Amino acid sequence: MSGTNVKTLIRNYLLIIAGTALMAFGTASVLEPASLITGGFTGIAIIVKQFTGHLIPGGIPLSVTNLALNIPVFLIAVRLKGIRYLLHTIFATVMLSFWLSVLPVVPLAGDDLLLSSLYGGILMGAGIGLVFVTQATTGGTDLIAALIQHFLRHYSISSIMWVIDTAIVLLGAYLYGIQMTLYAIIAIYLTSKISDGIIDGLKFSKAAFIITEKPEELSSLVMSRLDRGVTGISSVGMYSGTSRTMLFCVVSQKEIVLLKDLAKSCDPDAFVIVTDVREVLGEGFTRP
Repeated sequence: MSGTNVKTLIRNYLLIIAGTALMAFGTASVLEPASLITGGFTGIAIIVKQFTGHLIPGGIPLSVTNLALNIPVFLIAVRLKGIRYLLHTIFATVMLSFWLSVLPVVPLAGDDLLLSSLYGGILMGAGIGLVFVTQATTGGTDLIAALIQHFLRHYSISSIMWVIDTAIVLLGAYLYGIQMTLYAIIAIYLTSKISDGIIDGLKFSKAAFIITEKPEELSSLVMSRLDRGVTGISSVGMYSGTSRTMLFCVVSQKEIVLLKDLAKSCDPDAFVIVTDVREVLGEGFTRP
C-alpha cells in the first residue's frame, strides 16, 4: 500500500470517528431527550429506550439497540455483497454504538423543541456528512435500502430509504403526536442540507470562462501564478462576428479571487463568468 493510500485510509477512519461522535452526541443529548424521531435505526432506538423504561431502569440503551438491529443486516449484506464492501460501514456502526455508550448526555436544548430540532439536525447532518465523505455509512436504513435494491433494481436506494425512514417517522407521529413529528421534520431537513453541504464542500471548486483579447498572455499568467491548466476554446461573437479564444479554467475556492485579479490586471475589459463546480476529478484535485 502506497503512502498516499495509507494517508487516505487514516483520514477516512479519523473522519468516521469524528462523524459518529457528532451523531451519537446529537442523538443522545438532543433528539432522544426531546423524543424527536428522525428515522433510521437511531430513531427506532429512541422509541425502544423510552418504551422499555418500565422494564429496565432508563430503558434499553441506544447503543445496544443500534448494534442489535445492525448485526442481522450486516450478516445478510456480507452474504450478498462481500466483506470488503462493508469494512468502513462496520467500523462506523461499531464506533456509533461505542460513542452512544460512553459520551455523557449534555442537555443542550432542555425542553425547547425548536432548539432541539435545530441542534439535532445540525449535529446529525455534520456527523453523517463526515461519514459519507469516506463512502461509508453507519448501517441502518441506508444499508437495508441497498440490500432491497439488490433485488428491486428498478428502484433507487434513496427512494427505498425514503420509504423506510418515512415509516419510522410516522410511527413516531403515532406514538408522540403530530407536533413532535413536525419538529422532527425540521431536524430531518437540516440533517439533509448540512450533510450535503459537507459532502459538496470538501470537493467544491470554481470554474471560470474568460473572454479576453489577450488569451495567450492571461493563460501564461494563470499557469505560472496558479499552477493550473487552462483550456482554449474557439468561439465566435454572434453580434460582432469576431472569432476569438475563450479560456476555461477550474480552480479551488481560494484561488478564484486571484484568478479574477489576474484577468482584470491582464485585460481590464475581460469578460469573466464564474460558476460553481460540485466535484472535480483529476490532477490537482480529487483523484478518481
